[in-house]
Amino acid sequence: MTTAQPTFAEQIEAASDAETLQVAVLIPCHNEAATIAKVVADFRSALPGALVVVGDNGSTDGTTAIASEAGALVVEEPLLGKGNAVRRLFADIEADVYLLVDGDDTYDPTAAPALVQRLVADNLDMVNGRRVIASAEDYRRGHRFGNSLLTEIVGRIFGSRFEDMLSGYRVFSRRFVKTFPARSSGFEIETELTVHALEMRMPVAELPTSYTDRPADSDSKLHTFRDGWRILRTIGALLREEHPLRFFGGVAVVMTLASMALAMPLLIEYAESGLLPRIPTAVLASTIMLGAFVSFAVGLILETVTRGRQELKRIHYLAFPCVRREMPSGHWGAPSADGKPLRLTPLHPAKTRR
Repeated sequence: MTTAQPTFAEQIEAASDAETLQVAVLIPCHNEAATIAKVVADFRSALPGALVVVGDNGSTDGTTAIASEAGALVVEEPLLGKGNAVRRLFADIEADVYLLVDGDDTYDPTAAPALVQRLVADNLDMVNGRRVIASAEDYRRGHRFGNSLLTEIVGRIFGSRFEDMLSGYRVFSRRFVKTFPARSSGFEIETELTVHALEMRMPVAELPTSYTDRPADSDSKLHTFRDGWRILRTIGALLREEHPLRFFGGVAVVMTLASMALAMPLLIEYAESGLLPRIPTAVLASTIMLGAFVSFAVGLILETVTRGRQELKRIHYLAFPCVRREMPSGHWGAPSADGKPLRLTPLHPAKTRR
């Protein structure tokens, strides 16, 4: 007689009722049948006792069944795009510490304990796994250049605290996850995660982790130029939303320069002859200058609105308790004195979930 497997709701309830610090490994994936079983097994081994959850993003190759057989909890998100899968996982899974990793078997699972330990020991909200490439063939040249360029752009706009902004290997605190808006739908979700941490001025860190190429029978879902363009658009949208005065002020400066470039020859000619022969150009220059003033005024107004919104986000963020600073003796994977896998104790067991 076989024992009935607990339902998804029953497993979540059991995890939520635990009095120990719950770590959830979140694996968003789409058509990763070739690698998902190994990824699930590796992270279950690296983090004993952690809840391993696969966010299946409309897979058609049997990924869901394979992940379930490997021992993972499966959350299905039919809307295609990594951002949609991450949004669903962040919303549905309750834990104290979240580890986010891709399901393509490119990230080192043995680095997971160090990432989790750094988050807890230093009371951080995000630890980013900076990719260290063993061979140039493991990371395409176009992707390396794009990552460096986009990381530099974000660093100059929002602050330079990361060397690998687009890493898919990260650890988060509960208060990060539950205050993250998750508006992106695709691979630009990494950019949004980074900017959220920077704009909220959260305590963060970055640790080196090894990175390898996909197995030969696994296909990449990345498109260098299309995804790069989407990330650039996301950076622009985040600049507009988080720093509207800088965004609309920049637009005002461009419009002012354009207006002056059109008006200067007219003013010179008017000063020399007293005539203004190109009336349409004069009207256009005046209209552009008026638009510059409007853009600057919009930026001033939205800057005030944004500051109020950021204060509300900060207050909501502070409503969630942090994890404790001390780690128990030993490390993940090593048994405690009673022979059971090590678990962490929350700072306020009764308040870690709401």
